[in-house]
Amino acid sequence: MQRELAAYGVVWPVPADCDEAHSVFTEYHLSHNAGLLDAFIGQIAVALRVPLYTFNQKHYRFIPELRTIQPYEKTT
Repeated sequence: MQRELAAYGVVWPVPADCDEAHSVFTEYHLSHNAGLLDAFIGQIAVALRVPLYTFNQKHYRFIPELRTIQPYEKTT
């Protein structure tokens, strides 16, 4: 497993990213049912200026400047 994961980099969030994720969470928790981890994951993607590939796009719609992409069409 470690050999496979070695090809991927590790991104450590800086305190400002954590603070922004907390702000997003507190602003949208009640109105959009935002989860703390969703806010954190989404805000890290915003900070890195990368799209977030997810099937749960509705979980992230409330995060300003976040671009989400569905990885592929799911078949039923």
